[in-house]
Amino acid sequence: MTVEKETNRAIALQVANVAKSFRLPTERAGSLKNAIFNWIRGIRGYRIQHVLKDITFDVKEGEFFGIVGKNGSGKSTLLKLISQIYTPDHGTIRTHGKLVPFIELGVGFNPELTGRENVYLNGAMLGFSNEEIDAMYDDIVAFAELNEFMEQKLKNYSSGMQVRLAFSIAIKSQGDILVLDEVLAVGDEAFQKKCQDYFFEAKRQKKTIILVTHSMPDVRRYCDRAMLIQDGRITKIGDPDAVADAYSDSFLPPKEVIEAQEQEKQQSHFIAIESVTTEIDSSVQKFLAEGENFDIRVQFETDRAIPVSQLYLDMYDGRNVPVLSMPFSEDKKKELQAGKHEAVFSVDNVFAFGDYRINIALQNDSERVVLSENACRFHIKGFAAEVMSVVNPQKTVKVTIR
Repeated sequence: MTVEKETNRAIALQVANVAKSFRLPTERAGSLKNAIFNWIRGIRGYRIQHVLKDITFDVKEGEFFGIVGKNGSGKSTLLKLISQIYTPDHGTIRTHGKLVPFIELGVGFNPELTGRENVYLNGAMLGFSNEEIDAMYDDIVAFAELNEFMEQKLKNYSSGMQVRLAFSIAIKSQGDILVLDEVLAVGDEAFQKKCQDYFFEAKRQKKTIILVTHSMPDVRRYCDRAMLIQDGRITKIGDPDAVADAYSDSFLPPKEVIEAQEQEKQQSHFIAIESVTTEIDSSVQKFLAEGENFDIRVQFETDRAIPVSQLYLDMYDGRNVPVLSMPFSEDKKKELQAGKHEAVFSVDNVFAFGDYRINIALQNDSERVVLSENACRFHIKGFAAEVMSVVNPQKTVKVTIR
């Protein structure tokens, strides 16, 4: 690997054509004799796992850069390459300034040492001198809120206290580039709020931060740019909202599976969902502000009359927990005749910050049939809404009505 100091201040980190693979043992030779026989017979005893393949990207100074992907996609391996824990098979990684990796909470802590001693130990592992740690010690303790516990041995700390101390060391370390791996949801609610405030302040001060996470709300909230890795390759890079959407879409069934499921359904009777939009004052929205009420407009077609009370809008949060179910009408006697229709669901926005998705379903006497899954997805932010086009504005789904 080539690690060089970059003279161009505009680039904090540059990764070019990096690949990484590992040898995974398939069998173990119990003796030298067995090892020789295996070698003669061409049995290598391992297989090659290609984790990263031709990764190229850069991070600019002052950028909050997110890296997302499913488990096993290669994210953590990439961070360890950036942090010089691993060396790539080929390619170059160039950094400008001091890089502080924070890949696993509490790595290097000694439970037999005091909190104070562990601060100096952990700081030394991050490459800081005693003088540098002296300068930031008070800030670390204050942020972790552990002043009265610093002379106690770490083994007497609760797991939450250890997490707070480790996290405080990382973010208070005065490095030029901070590398974080899945560490935003640390500590109790009050400490998480403090962490959120820190990251908003870091964005304001234009600090360079690289974050690996599975939390799409954190990607949308903090990141200036983001990157999606799938099967060891970069599949999308750029706008954090577009990358967050692509990550969420990667968990949906493949198009071929959906089409096969549709072919199995009877086509004699159906409802076709033509479009689903989230609207405020007739403007199509993808991002909503907390407390801002909105309408969801569903355009559909049916080939037979159905009770309007059977058509439902179901809303789920980012953890797939149902948060809302609304019928088209409470009038159980009213029917919709065959033809095209439009349903408008007026929603009181009492929902917290995060991602949400909409299903359209039909409830008959015996079952609830999903007509359109993930028909619409939007995000509630804690600040002003941004006007953008809705995900999947045109989506048609046919289902049997029994």
